[in-house]
Amino acid sequence: METKQIKNVLKAPAPHMVGDGFRVHNFFPSGYEINMSPFFLLDYGSKIEFSARKTPRGVGVHPHRGFETVTIAYHGAVAHHDSSGNSGVIYPGDVQWMTAASGVLHKEYHEENYSLTGGPFQMVQLWINLPAKDKMSKAKYQAIKQADLAHFDLPENRGKIEIIAGNYQKIKGNATTFTPIELYNARLNKGGEAVFNFPGNFNTGFMVIEGSVKINGSENISADHFIYFDNKGEEIKVEASENSVLLILSGQPIDEPIVQYGPFLMNTEAEIHQAIEDYNQGRFGYLEE
Repeated sequence: METKQIKNVLKAPAPHMVGDGFRVHNFFPSGYEINMSPFFLLDYGSKIEFSARKTPRGVGVHPHRGFETVTIAYHGAVAHHDSSGNSGVIYPGDVQWMTAASGVLHKEYHEENYSLTGGPFQMVQLWINLPAKDKMSKAKYQAIKQADLAHFDLPENRGKIEIIAGNYQKIKGNATTFTPIELYNARLNKGGEAVFNFPGNFNTGFMVIEGSVKINGSENISADHFIYFDNKGEEIKVEASENSVLLILSGQPIDEPIVQYGPFLMNTEAEIHQAIEDYNQGRFGYLEE
């Protein structure tokens, strides 16, 4: 099987704040012009210490249409609410997979108890594009607790692979997807090795969350770097130089035009104008600040 080679190792772009609760490095589409379709956006919140506060930090009510948001927590806790009446808390290790599709209003804040104590905070949010035929489907949630995540234990205490979506070693992930997507957390112990295989045409990248790793025998690649792979070859070998966590992304590209305007991700300008009109006319529902 041919090796899938590293195309580039990207360091974290300068951070910016989303609301007052999320300090993020946008690797794409703003930080780097790379094609990671169906993954449209990667906001990486590198580890930061938040001080204790009575009023939780966060992001107020905002709309989404035409895509999915996937929030993966590593440190800290986030409470969320939407205009369909859904709510919950994302704790370390948990995954929240929100299909905005035809549209929702959403807000997210540091969970109350976390806010009162403060502490380390580290998360990732992905925007995953939807094909045109599914953009106006019904909104839904998939809340996945870490204890419920499908996983594969690597032999000889090398670590484990948490399968969020897709398949690893014939173990199927919990999340359902609209297009073929592989999304895992690789939690590797020092010296642990794992092998991944993805179709050559899939867009593939690894986000190093903690520790440092060698890819296909490369030099050490440390935390807060994104590893972007060529669109040929299938096999990737990973070795952890220390206890490490990687977010593994691979997906079949969606070969359709994209038009983005703020929190709307559609296929045409007309669909963007319609989304704005629908939002202004209150068709996304109501959510109290």
